[in-house]
Amino acid sequence: MILGADVGGTFTDIVLVDGGQISIEKIPTSAVQSEAVVEGVERLARGAPVAALIHGTTAATNALLERAGARVALITDAGFEDVIEIGRQDRPSLYDPFHDRPEPLVDRELRFGLRPDDIGEVDIGDIDIAGVEAIAVAFIDADIDPGREESVARQVSVAFPGVPISISSVVSPEFREFERISTTVLNAYLVPITRNYMTALDEKIVSSGRAHSMAVMRSSGGLMSARDAAELPTAVVLSGPAGGVVAARDYAVSLQIDQAVSFDMGGTSTDVCRISAGEVEVSYERSIDGYVCRLPSVGIHTVGAGGGSVAWIDAGGSLRVGPRSAGSIPGPACYGRGGTEPTVT
Repeated sequence: MILGADVGGTFTDIVLVDGGQISIEKIPTSAVQSEAVVEGVERLARGAPVAALIHGTTAATNALLERAGARVALITDAGFEDVIEIGRQDRPSLYDPFHDRPEPLVDRELRFGLRPDDIGEVDIGDIDIAGVEAIAVAFIDADIDPGREESVARQVSVAFPGVPISISSVVSPEFREFERISTTVLNAYLVPITRNYMTALDEKIVSSGRAHSMAVMRSSGGLMSARDAAELPTAVVLSGPAGGVVAARDYAVSLQIDQAVSFDMGGTSTDVCRISAGEVEVSYERSIDGYVCRLPSVGIHTVGAGGGSVAWIDAGGSLRVGPRSAGSIPGPACYGRGGTEPTVT
């Protein structure tokens, strides 16, 4: 028996494949998302251990779309604290002067610059990161020599135990400082929520004996362990949508359709992807909701508007949608479960 679990912001879908027979369950996603997966496993497997759980999650995706990630501090080279805000010279919409880049994921007062000769002991007293939930360490030459990053990360981990640290030489060890620093910051932003989720799910599924193993869908369409996904959430930002794309590609091939577009509308986001001649483009640098992520992913375009996305009126009186979602508890007003907010559904 093999289980597939796709957790979205509104619903959790569970599929059991047992000897060629397929069974499915659709459950409202619980406030603690791992509990919905456990409930689905119990309903379908009925206490029998399964060989493997293949998991697609939107935990990282939704945290980014709803700006619900961690409070991050950035430690970089002096003079490069604003790289994540300056970016490249290209604009997100060339002919729209009112279209701005998204707000940086690190507040200006939480960006700290160190001089190149600060290779020895770092004066942690000069770095005030009280209340910070994650730290990104990214120096401009770390793709060539990661030693300085590793040294700083060790000292910071001693001074601030328990705070997760992402270093660019591990997250994205490639040249071009803007893309590398941005990807590292994004990883730090998503680590706490992804780590908590993956750890809880692993304990409830694998440690409890409900499944012998668990693998998580990568953004590229491959698989990785839950432990690796917890430390490198940028690799699973498009985990849930990637599973849909892989399935759509297999359907297109089986139906001998050369050109297709997959459309995957969840509660929080909508994802589309082009499938050409049975192949899905995999890119090694994508912009997800305006933020650079330099890890391999299928060619998905994600919009922060799903069935549960809340409709609201902005300061100018215009109707807007999302990125905040009504979730499943109590859910959109039309569910009749106590929700009062109007949504796309």
